[in-house]
Parts: sequence; C-alpha cells; structure tokens
Amino acid sequence: QVQLVESGGGLVQAGGSLRLSCAASGSTFSNYAMGWFRQAPGKERGFVAAISWGGGSTAYGDSVKGRFTISRDNVKNTVTLQMNSLNPEDTAVYYCAARRTLSRLLPREAREYDYWGQGTQVTVSS
Repeated sequence: QVQLVESGGGLVQAGGSLRLSCAASGSTFSNYAMGWFRQAPGKERGFVAAISWGGGSTAYGDSVKGRFTISRDNVKNTVTLQMNSLNPEDTAVYYCAARRTLSRLLPREAREYDYWGQGTQVTVSS
C-alpha cells in the first residue's frame, strides 16, 4: 500500500503559476506510475497528467498540454506538477494518484489508479 499527501495548492491570479507536490510513503515508490487528476464542483474527476515509474514517459490532458509539467523524484518519493499560465478554468481540487505498474503505458482513467491522496484546492482568480 502507498499513502499519498498533496501540498502546494492555493489562490493565484490568472496567468500565474503554482507548484503542487505529492509525497508518497508506505511502499516502493518506483513501482508505481503516478498521476494527477482534478475535479471542479459539479464535474467528474478528470485526467491532468501522468508519469511512468521511472519518469521516462509522460502524458498530459489536452487542456493542460504545454502549460503543466509533471516530474518525479524516486529518491525523495515525490511527484510534482508545475502549473504555468493558469486560468480560471483550472480551478479545482487536484488529486495525486498511484497505480502499481512497471509499464510505460500511462493510464488516463481514474478507475485505473489504486491509491489516492486527499486532494489540494487550486483556485485561479480572473
């Protein structure tokens, strides 16, 4: 099992940046692909980004491609989401997720992930 704790959310003006972090514990971090999802009020949880166990493969949702960057540190057991050029449509609760796999194929569906953090709120004002 793995425990995930997100941090770094907050309030930012449109055009600004935020950096989210997810700290993992309880299991071998490098056995897991990691993902970020987000959920706005009244909407389904949607895919933001994912990274393979070794960091060699990444994937992004269409709405964040070119603005967000996912990375991981398998020594510090953390995954990071750097978010630039934020706009009000990025406002949501952001969740970190883990899937136990050594494949380079990256799941984009929430149901494919095994473990979840509690989420961190990101609010972008116009």
